[in-house]
Amino acid sequence: MILVTGGTGNVGANVVRQLLDAGEKVRVLTRNPGGHSLPDGVEVVPGDLTRPGTLAEALSGVERAFLFPVFDAVGGFLDAARKAGLRHVVLLSSSAVTFATPGWVGEQHRRLEQAVEASGVPWTFVRPDAFMTNDLVWAPQIAGEGVVRGVYGEAALAPVDPRDIAAVAVRALLDPRAGEAYLLTGPQSLTQIERVRIIGETIGRKVRFEEQPREQFLAQMLRHGMPEPVIIELIDGLAARVGKTAQVVPAVEEVTGRPAFTYAQWVAHRAAAFGATPA
Repeated sequence: MILVTGGTGNVGANVVRQLLDAGEKVRVLTRNPGGHSLPDGVEVVPGDLTRPGTLAEALSGVERAFLFPVFDAVGGFLDAARKAGLRHVVLLSSSAVTFATPGWVGEQHRRLEQAVEASGVPWTFVRPDAFMTNDLVWAPQIAGEGVVRGVYGEAALAPVDPRDIAAVAVRALLDPRAGEAYLLTGPQSLTQIERVRIIGETIGRKVRFEEQPREQFLAQMLRHGMPEPVIIELIDGLAARVGKTAQVVPAVEEVTGRPAFTYAQWVAHRAAAFGATPA
């Protein structure tokens, strides 16, 4: 039995589907068992990573687990995992832990990694760079005016498809390699302007990127409820990437045996979210 936490998220939902496709028995931990539609064959158990007392049942009979990063909640999970005899945990971490200056996000993920390392439970870390799904935040602007407003349009990233992140995590669950850490990127270095162009070409609409003043963008993101240190770190990170080619690593293909999904392939997969009319 494999336990998946965060099983309804961008990565976790793909982990669940891919494990089922591989013929594995899957159990999903969720705070709201009736609030999500999960595939047939999944065992759903109520529980919450922030409430350690709910975890014993979820871990009973489980050999391996996919651990979604919930800051300040990993200790209770690891205590319960040791008591349950968990043999391997795959932690969803972040590429930020590898940065020379990890920043707030990197430090939070590094603390999670350190707790897992100290737990005695064999582990694998999956460290994705920016998710392609982060660009879904542009969907309302694209579906509306066809204009994406943001800062540092020339900043380049190599975003990775959550399906690829999940595929690497699944390989780590099915063929455990204790002590491995996989840095994951997509197959292309793309600026924000280039990504907006690809979205337009893929969905058959005219879409453009419009540069926005930094202060205006900060205020806009604050209205969305993001913590200010995270937004400032995001903005500064984009500024530092202007005029540079983003690092591309081949780990997805090396681990899964197939090429990573391109940005255009991801957009085609999520075209409806960007307002594309079904064919």
